[in-house]
Amino acid sequence: MIPILAALAAVSAGTLALTKGRRRLALSRAKHPGASGHVRLAKRLAGQIGGFDHGDRFFRIDGADAAVAARRRAGFERLGALYATRFPQTLALTREARAGLSDLQFTGAYRVPFPFSARVRATLGTGAFLERSEGPVVVDLDGNRLIDLTGSYGVNLFGQEFYKATLAEGAATVAALGPVLGAYHPVVVDNVRRLTALSGMDEVSFHMSGTEAVMQAVRLARYHTRRPRIVRFAGAYHGWWGEVQPGIGNPVSADRTLTLAEMSDRTLEVLRRRRDIACVLVNPLQALHPNRGAPSDSQLVDSSRWAGADPVAYRDWLHRLAEACRASGTVLILDEVFMGFRMAPGGAAEYFGIRPDLVTYGKTLGGGLPVGVLAGRAALMKRWRDDRPLDICFARGTFNAHPYVMGAMNAFLRRLETPGVQALYRDMDACWDARAATMNDALAEAGVPVRVAHLQTVWTMTYTRPAAYNWMLQYYLRAEGLALSWVGTGRLIFSLDIDDALFAEIVTRVVAGARAMAADGWWDAPAGLTDKALRRAVLGEGLRARLRRGQAAATSSG
Repeated sequence: MIPILAALAAVSAGTLALTKGRRRLALSRAKHPGASGHVRLAKRLAGQIGGFDHGDRFFRIDGADAAVAARRRAGFERLGALYATRFPQTLALTREARAGLSDLQFTGAYRVPFPFSARVRATLGTGAFLERSEGPVVVDLDGNRLIDLTGSYGVNLFGQEFYKATLAEGAATVAALGPVLGAYHPVVVDNVRRLTALSGMDEVSFHMSGTEAVMQAVRLARYHTRRPRIVRFAGAYHGWWGEVQPGIGNPVSADRTLTLAEMSDRTLEVLRRRRDIACVLVNPLQALHPNRGAPSDSQLVDSSRWAGADPVAYRDWLHRLAEACRASGTVLILDEVFMGFRMAPGGAAEYFGIRPDLVTYGKTLGGGLPVGVLAGRAALMKRWRDDRPLDICFARGTFNAHPYVMGAMNAFLRRLETPGVQALYRDMDACWDARAATMNDALAEAGVPVRVAHLQTVWTMTYTRPAAYNWMLQYYLRAEGLALSWVGTGRLIFSLDIDDALFAEIVTRVVAGARAMAADGWWDAPAGLTDKALRRAVLGEGLRARLRRGQAAATSSG
């Protein structure tokens, strides 16, 4: 009898091991194949790349000849002289502030690929201060008028004057109460009514930022499903907190966060079968670049950046994803902190025709003030258990539902329903498709290796031939009077108050900047250069820098 039991036990253990092996294999195949899909590998890779500076090779790291390098150097110095003359007060105050403002130190260091960063900061300093805005134009401390393509990181959908009005209206609405916290201003009730109607959800909770709203959405999903793991998709951004931070080098949890491939049948199969996943996070901005991180010029070591929206295919993916989540009891969270209200009055959920379990908002919803909102089904929004009253999912904040934020939000929501604002949404796809086509036609006619990809009002620039200096375009565009965010040409965000005449001016300025950059030789790379060769060169130099430091440390300790 004992041998039989032992044999059965061995078979059972073998079956269990086989089952676990199959699950692990299925999960591994569903992960994004790049480093962003494998958190531990990504951290190890980041730790092996040493810091270095191109130094004397700054103008010819692609192997360009001396004549081309001289043109680049002359263009660089000419642009630096122009910046110094045109932006003196703005640059001076930025330098003063940087010493004590860590945010500026970070954005300044990562505006371009790090081996170029020190020299660029010294010669092409970018001002961080503005004096005022006038419609779609911002004015710096030196009186320079720049067409604003930053979109205030997504806040500015309807135009600066729109938000100035909502701020004023909101402040007037709550002025009698002022900054009294804890109790609510009555305007909160109207905000809840309007938000539940827009989102199709039962309840809302207010938070101080989009990051906080997403954090609470994940916490509630775990609380109600009693499952530990969350799924995010490669490249997607859901705030700066540790369990969802994207990209190589960031501290994503490797144990409780799975980074899977988007638009993948293998991912759907994993979601249908596993019962340890609490929720799936979706950022609809990824429709512009599935499985790729938010574009930034700090990553432009070559021309491999790609983007291109296919709304029909992405809509199909979201519907199949929602079905897989329903089948497994997994909470589907639509993170509309960035895109909410940009694609349709009801957000990306309305645009793509899906019904998430929870949805988060931020950015523009605050009417110009910081805010995060979580909306969801009543069963998921509840923060305690009736049968175990001490088992709670606590979430509060001193500034949640701040009267001035609630006032500005109410002004925004009321304006959202007006005929004038509703009219802005009509034919959005056709309008912005036509504008992108106009831009690309102009760039092609100019003979420059630059194109744009877009998801309605959110654009990114791509590059059509191998080059190591694409990041320089942001500085030529600023010289043409275009304001870009610190991620450079990776993200252009248009407001809806940009009319056809101003858009035509933007096209003219973009083409002029690209032509000036081409004339200075930045795209004159040697024949046969490839993106792979450029990437390998940077990787190799980084590894050698790390090795040299290790050897130096060993020598000094010995």
